[in-house]
Amino acid sequence: MSELCLTLLCPPALEEKLLDMLLMAPEITVFTSTPTAAHGSVAGNLSPAEQVLGRAIATQVQVLLAVKDKDVLLNTIQQQFAGTGMRYWLAPILEQGVFA
Repeated sequence: MSELCLTLLCPPALEEKLLDMLLMAPEITVFTSTPTAAHGSVAGNLSPAEQVLGRAIATQVQVLLAVKDKDVLLNTIQQQFAGTGMRYWLAPILEQGVFA
Protein backbone atom coordinates (compact mmCIF):
# COMPACT_ATOMS: atom_id res chain seq x y z
CA MET A 1 0.00 0.00 0.00
CA SER A 2 1.36 3.43 -0.93
CA GLU A 3 1.37 6.00 1.84
CA LEU A 4 1.80 9.73 2.06
CA CYS A 5 2.73 12.20 4.75
CA LEU A 6 0.45 15.24 4.76
CA THR A 7 2.02 18.19 6.55
CA LEU A 8 -0.26 21.03 7.64
CA LEU A 9 0.71 24.44 9.04
CA CYS A 10 -2.19 25.47 11.21
CA PRO A 11 -2.77 28.81 12.95
CA PRO A 12 -2.92 28.22 16.73
CA ALA A 13 -6.54 29.40 16.90
CA LEU A 14 -7.59 26.51 14.62
CA GLU A 15 -5.47 23.78 16.21
CA GLU A 16 -8.16 22.13 18.35
CA LYS A 17 -10.70 22.12 15.52
CA LEU A 18 -8.18 20.50 13.15
CA LEU A 19 -7.04 17.91 15.70
CA ASP A 20 -10.65 17.02 16.54
CA MET A 21 -11.44 16.59 12.84
CA LEU A 22 -8.43 14.28 12.36
CA LEU A 23 -9.31 12.24 15.46
CA MET A 24 -12.79 11.64 13.99
CA ALA A 25 -11.52 10.69 10.51
CA PRO A 26 -11.74 6.87 10.26
CA GLU A 27 -9.05 6.68 7.55
CA ILE A 28 -6.43 8.32 9.80
CA THR A 29 -4.60 5.96 12.14
CA VAL A 30 -1.70 8.14 13.29
CA PHE A 31 -0.76 11.81 13.26
CA THR A 32 1.50 14.12 15.25
CA SER A 33 1.30 17.78 16.19
CA THR A 34 3.95 20.16 17.43
CA PRO A 35 4.32 23.91 17.93
CA THR A 36 6.52 25.47 15.28
CA ALA A 37 7.57 28.78 13.75
CA ALA A 38 6.72 29.43 10.10
CA HIS A 39 9.10 31.63 8.15
CA GLY A 40 8.60 33.31 4.79
CA SER A 41 4.94 34.12 5.37
CA VAL A 42 3.33 37.03 3.59
CA ALA A 43 3.78 40.07 5.85
CA GLY A 44 0.08 40.94 5.63
CA ASN A 45 -0.80 37.69 7.42
CA LEU A 46 1.50 38.32 10.39
CA SER A 47 0.54 40.02 13.63
CA PRO A 48 2.67 43.04 14.60
CA ALA A 49 4.60 40.89 17.11
CA GLU A 50 5.20 38.22 14.46
CA GLN A 51 6.43 40.87 12.03
CA VAL A 52 9.02 42.01 14.57
CA LEU A 53 10.12 38.41 15.19
CA GLY A 54 10.09 37.53 11.48
CA ARG A 55 8.07 34.37 12.01
CA ALA A 56 4.53 33.21 12.54
CA ILE A 57 3.62 30.89 15.39
CA ALA A 58 1.86 27.80 14.07
CA THR A 59 1.11 24.17 14.80
CA GLN A 60 2.64 21.63 12.45
CA VAL A 61 0.53 18.53 11.99
CA GLN A 62 1.84 15.49 10.14
CA VAL A 63 -0.63 12.83 9.04
CA LEU A 64 0.17 9.40 7.61
CA LEU A 65 -2.46 8.31 5.13
CA ALA A 66 -3.01 5.95 2.24
CA VAL A 67 -2.82 7.46 -1.24
CA LYS A 68 -6.43 6.32 -1.83
CA ASP A 69 -7.61 8.51 1.11
CA LYS A 70 -5.82 11.70 0.04
CA ASP A 71 -8.61 13.31 -1.98
CA VAL A 72 -11.31 12.68 0.62
CA LEU A 73 -9.17 14.11 3.43
CA LEU A 74 -8.04 17.17 1.45
CA ASN A 75 -11.64 17.89 0.42
CA THR A 76 -12.81 17.63 4.04
CA ILE A 77 -10.07 20.00 5.21
CA GLN A 78 -10.87 22.41 2.36
CA GLN A 79 -14.55 22.47 3.32
CA GLN A 80 -13.89 23.04 7.01
CA PHE A 81 -10.92 25.43 6.76
CA ALA A 82 -11.48 27.40 3.54
CA GLY A 83 -10.20 30.97 3.80
CA THR A 84 -8.06 30.34 6.90
CA GLY A 85 -4.70 30.43 5.13
CA MET A 86 -3.78 26.96 6.37
CA ARG A 87 -0.94 25.57 4.24
CA TYR A 88 -0.17 21.97 3.36
CA TRP A 89 2.16 19.77 1.38
CA LEU A 90 2.39 16.06 0.64
CA ALA A 91 5.42 13.76 0.54
CA PRO A 92 5.67 10.05 -0.22
CA ILE A 93 6.55 7.67 2.60
CA LEU A 94 9.40 5.44 1.45
CA GLU A 95 9.25 3.20 4.48
CA GLN A 96 7.59 3.10 7.88
CA GLY A 97 7.23 0.61 10.66
CA VAL A 98 7.17 -0.08 14.38
CA PHE A 99 10.22 -1.06 16.43
CA ALA A 100 8.93 -3.96 18.52
